[in-house]
Amino acid sequence: MALLLRLLPLALALALGPPAAQAGPARSPYQLVLQHSRLRGRQHGPNVCAVQKLIGTNKKYFTNCKQWYQRKICGKSTVISYECCPGYEKVPGEKGCPAALPLSNLYETLGVVGSTTTQLYTDRTEKLRPEMEGPGSFTIFAPSNEAWASLSAEVLDSLVSNVNIELLNALRYHMVNRRVLTDELKHGTALTSMYQNSDIQIHHYPNGIVTVNCARLLKADHHATNGVVHLIDRVISTISNNIQQIIEIEDTFETLRAAVAASGLNTLLEGDGQFTLLAPTNEAFEKIPAATLNRILGDPGALKDLLNNHILKSAMCAEAIVAGLSVETLQGTTLDVGCSGDMLTINGKAIISNKDILATNGVIHYIDELLIPDSAKTLFELAAESDVSTAIDLFTQAGFSTHLSGSERLTLLAPLNFVFKDGSPRVDARMKNLLRNHMVKDQLASKYLYHGQTLETLGGKKLRVFVYRNSLCIENSCIAAHDKRGRYGTLFTIDRMLTPPVGTVMDVLKGDNRFRMLVAAIQTAGLTEMLNREGVYTVFAPTDEAFQAMPPGELNKLLGNAKELASILKYHIGDEILVSGGIEALVRLKSLQGDKLEVSSKNNVVSVNKEPVAEADIMATNGVVYAISTVLQPPANRPQERGDELADSALEIFKQASAFSRGHTSVKLAPVYQRLLERMKH
Repeated sequence: MALLLRLLPLALALALGPPAAQAGPARSPYQLVLQHSRLRGRQHGPNVCAVQKLIGTNKKYFTNCKQWYQRKICGKSTVISYECCPGYEKVPGEKGCPAALPLSNLYETLGVVGSTTTQLYTDRTEKLRPEMEGPGSFTIFAPSNEAWASLSAEVLDSLVSNVNIELLNALRYHMVNRRVLTDELKHGTALTSMYQNSDIQIHHYPNGIVTVNCARLLKADHHATNGVVHLIDRVISTISNNIQQIIEIEDTFETLRAAVAASGLNTLLEGDGQFTLLAPTNEAFEKIPAATLNRILGDPGALKDLLNNHILKSAMCAEAIVAGLSVETLQGTTLDVGCSGDMLTINGKAIISNKDILATNGVIHYIDELLIPDSAKTLFELAAESDVSTAIDLFTQAGFSTHLSGSERLTLLAPLNFVFKDGSPRVDARMKNLLRNHMVKDQLASKYLYHGQTLETLGGKKLRVFVYRNSLCIENSCIAAHDKRGRYGTLFTIDRMLTPPVGTVMDVLKGDNRFRMLVAAIQTAGLTEMLNREGVYTVFAPTDEAFQAMPPGELNKLLGNAKELASILKYHIGDEILVSGGIEALVRLKSLQGDKLEVSSKNNVVSVNKEPVAEADIMATNGVVYAISTVLQPPANRPQERGDELADSALEIFKQASAFSRGHTSVKLAPVYQRLLERMKH
């Protein structure tokens, strides 16, 4: 009979069907991870949950699928254990946990869930046990036995020395005067406690972690006849100060206090909301160069960006971090928050020295290193974090330091270090002029650049923007990484030294002794004017050696026929500008002659119609020139292509003759032609 009574709640649950099958609101993240743990444990019997336990500790977690396979919490290894899911218990001789826990009052339920110390302290007060055993509907967030044991002796003594005031008030602060289940524990909400109606802060994170004043919910929804018990991992205390008030009273925030006042953010930090402040200590400010600190503190815009980069849009308790995740700041930047054992990390660094300082409008974590956003940095400071140190040395030697550290709005085109793998060039007058043309007027953002746009440099040159499927290029150089936007300047890292155009395509060809025969051929074909005027051309320019490699008779015939020569030369000219950085595996470029050129790039070697290019990206004001060692032949002029055309023509003639013979029975095709027709069909 006793066993039947214990199994009755389970029978009712089965009759009603699983929670997922019943109509109701969507499952909360906590309920979803609990369901995952139940699925992982079902092979061990009904109502068995799989939990991950940190090796060497008593910390246990219901986890999601990703953490299950990684077998790690905060980078530390875990073992899998199987235990009864919340609300169920074992039955001797039965598999799993088939019996629902018997309903008792709140006081007795505390002992069932592993909070016997809370029971003990409840007994010491005169009023609370009768309330927990009597009628009503309450919720208690009950600290585990380990949570009570972790309290300092000083705190514990202050509680037990005055049980009917201090201890009673502390326990009442853990209680709510109504039943609250996990589906009501919404992120960023507050519950009114039974101690002076003080708020209890609730945060319910996407990974299933639920915190109560930053204490982690261990086991939830243990029903009692007069309420519900949730087991938590620490003793919580009342919250009285907002974030701004905590900054005001803590000596370690002296510099932060002055910075907040200068930026005007004190209104935000003392107002309503739920924020996380990654609060830099005095030590954090002292770690950066005095000149940098003074510059930022004296610049309201940079200072506000700096502080906003330390404020997260929602409250983030330390217990919510069980693996790496990205969080957004008020500045709009993204920080990588993670953990390594008991230490929290920001962008991979363990810089949090004190965590989970609760405020009425959020939570504070002390950090001992400043998180300076790009938007508060000079170009020099941006470059120091990028792989462009050689280029910055060149700009410094050229005397351009003031451009990179001042308040001038500009965009720096800085070649990556690998561009100078063969050595750093000497900074002479020519190099100074070239470097000046790597600084573009105005502060740009690559996402707003468009194809055909022109940019003006400090050297007075006009640079063109080329947008390709997978590349964004400025003249012959392509942007190699996301741009860094600083306080006044933007840093574009590029994949080669930029070479601004110095003349038209004809000017380029005339100025290079390799193209004397090509220049003469262009003049003969009447294309000089076209290549001198504005336009967008990609010219595959055969060198003199390429012309000289042609059979003499064929070369003379070509040069003596202006019409055919013009057709051949137009086949060497694409109808758009294609720099090498915009070439994918294969690009089919339409020529002015009409046929398409097949341009490809492999292992940094550009080829056209499978012929390697001798030199790429010779920039002109109306195009780009590639030096090639072969005179290209249009498809119609290639021997194989001509043979294919003749075969097609012959096949068509035979088809027409066959049709004629079928319509005139007196006319028969010779057997040899019939056999030839069949062969050509196949």
